[in-house]
Amino acid sequence: MSASKRPQIDLSVAREICNPLSAERFVFQYGMSAIAFFLTFVALLPLFSLVWVILRRGFSNLEPQMFVKQVIDFGFANAIVGTITMVGIGALFSIPFGVITGIFLSEFGGKSTVARVVRFITTILTGVPSIVVGVFAYGVFVATTKQFSGIAGGFALGVIMLPIIALTTEEVLKLVPNSLRLASAALGGNRFQTTFRVVVAAGLPGITTATLLAIARASGETAPLIFTSLFSNFWSWPNKETASLPVLIYRFYEDDRPEVFQLVWTTSIVLVGLVFLLSLLSRLITRKKI
Repeated sequence: MSASKRPQIDLSVAREICNPLSAERFVFQYGMSAIAFFLTFVALLPLFSLVWVILRRGFSNLEPQMFVKQVIDFGFANAIVGTITMVGIGALFSIPFGVITGIFLSEFGGKSTVARVVRFITTILTGVPSIVVGVFAYGVFVATTKQFSGIAGGFALGVIMLPIIALTTEEVLKLVPNSLRLASAALGGNRFQTTFRVVVAAGLPGITTATLLAIARASGETAPLIFTSLFSNFWSWPNKETASLPVLIYRFYEDDRPEVFQLVWTTSIVLVGLVFLLSLLSRLITRKKI
């Protein structure tokens, strides 16, 4: 390239780039950074305070035998099993319907009237208070069968999980590059094969993350279980009144007996640890590349 065709460098711009920041810009940059760090600390302070209080009051009385004793014996084994059982029932109901709904909205529904109606209803469901979901599940199961049960509680938790999984699945599948769909079609794949073998496979980590976050939220719900599963101090089958960790905390928080009061705080540690574990697992899955 001749010297006349070489790009000319503006010396004033070069000097502006190489010169250090002025005092005003320096103060502004570091001042805004300090404000951002301070506000982040203020936002995290309630979380740290909550965790600290729970650990300080409950960890000293946490004993291994509490994980195998039922509530009547000052343990929470049946409450843990009850929570896992009801969340599992809700997951069996909500995951298939939620994922299929998300796939329909992303891949098949498009901008059709049916898709718009389904999306609107699903969005409304995400904002419905959990206590309203509990009243609905009470009318569907408890008022019909005349029996509080873990199955009714699982149904209520499934209703809470369903819109979260559906809408998140839709957004995850929309992030899959369209080039993958075109490549599948070019290789002879029909729409069904492209959707389930290419698009869903590419979005599987995000779908799994959405499922785990929905399960984490359902694990801490109290109001729906008060209307549906109620509580039991003993081991019980899901078709009977079933204990759960959130209702245990709600039921015994105002009890004056010291051993029961300590049971509430140790139960809080277990519940917070369960939610933290599910959230951490979802983060690890998000980082995984397929």
